[in-house]
Amino acid sequence: MSASERVVPESARRRRRPTKQGTVLSEQLIIETALRLIGEHGAAALTVRRLGAALGCDPSAAYRYFRDTDELLLAVADELIGHTLRDWRATGEWRADLRDIGLRMHANYLAHPQAAMLTCARVTGRTHEIQAVETILGLLRGAGFPDGEAARVYHVFVDLTLSFAALDASALVLSERARALEVQAWQETYARLPAAEHPNIAAIAPVLVAEMDRSGYAAALEMVLASAAGRLQHVKSGH
Repeated sequence: MSASERVVPESARRRRRPTKQGTVLSEQLIIETALRLIGEHGAAALTVRRLGAALGCDPSAAYRYFRDTDELLLAVADELIGHTLRDWRATGEWRADLRDIGLRMHANYLAHPQAAMLTCARVTGRTHEIQAVETILGLLRGAGFPDGEAARVYHVFVDLTLSFAALDASALVLSERARALEVQAWQETYARLPAAEHPNIAAIAPVLVAEMDRSGYAAALEMVLASAAGRLQHVKSGH
């Protein structure tokens, strides 16, 4: 897509005639279609040719909604954030609420692993992301974190979640053979290392193999939340 193309308001750019597939184009339809195509083809999906074919329209129609494919990718990233917050409700307990947001966000990205790998490092500056930042900071400030501490905990919380989402998503998109080799390495290599040469690995091999078979995100999140709670108690005690 050309960055020189002018993006006009939704009301002005709405297609008046249905596409060949009988649908009416909209920004939301293009985003949802792009998300589906990324799931099927990865980064290669983000071409106007593929979008046009999937939407049943001339590829140039997308120019009226997004300046280029990077802007579309940011819209896809923001859509994923929106999925996370759609059914979330605050309980009034900051630690439980942050845990719920984190677990929802991580699970939602893993439901779209190809998109997660493309979007986890991006800042969208769009509606859903702004809502998420406002919500998380509100939980922290409402709990009593001073502004500097709230910003720091927010930073760690979000980076932890997105980092694990990208890491775990990269494992999900491996080929079946590659995933099998990963499992085999833990079960047939690490689990059988001699204690004389590798005493620490041998001592906890069964536990280690089981632990490495699942994501470490939930445990890491608990560590961060516990640390944040300890810091909040320290601040409230006046030390």
